[in-house]
Amino acid sequence: MTSSPSPGLARFNAAGGPEAAALLHEVCASRSWGAAVAAARPYDTLDALLAASDAATDGLGVGDLAEAMAGHPPIGRPRPGDPVSAREQSGVRDSLREELLDLNLAYQGRHGHVFLICATGRTGEEMLAALKERIGNDPGTEREILRTELGKINRIRLARLVETAREDPS
Repeated sequence: MTSSPSPGLARFNAAGGPEAAALLHEVCASRSWGAAVAAARPYDTLDALLAASDAATDGLGVGDLAEAMAGHPPIGRPRPGDPVSAREQSGVRDSLREELLDLNLAYQGRHGHVFLICATGRTGEEMLAALKERIGNDPGTEREILRTELGKINRIRLARLVETAREDPS
């Protein structure tokens, strides 16, 4: 017996092309990732959606990863008015923000993009330690770490997207 998708997943499956693209862009700024995830609809389960996200993330080229990175604010400086980045970076204490921002600038100068880490559930100290550890990575190693971290972020955001979707009031 096949069960039907959750209400939030059903609404995502039923979203029109532009609406689905906009929803997916809030998850990940890479257009190719969003197109791949949208094209595989409908999804029967959240696990199927997450598997499609993982496959799309694995398929991102260097330019696609750069596009995805451009959608993330630096750790220690959530995007103003963006509750998602504020929630994801809530583990950063004010006393660490300056050091994180300074190291982010050094990292960005070396690697050409913001430092990306799945911040959900991590303390500011843990993120700072990871930044210090990763700043010296070669580009290939760092690109694969970025891909892994982006995949974690995308999974969390997708799960939240389909779990918190509200019923249409009509």
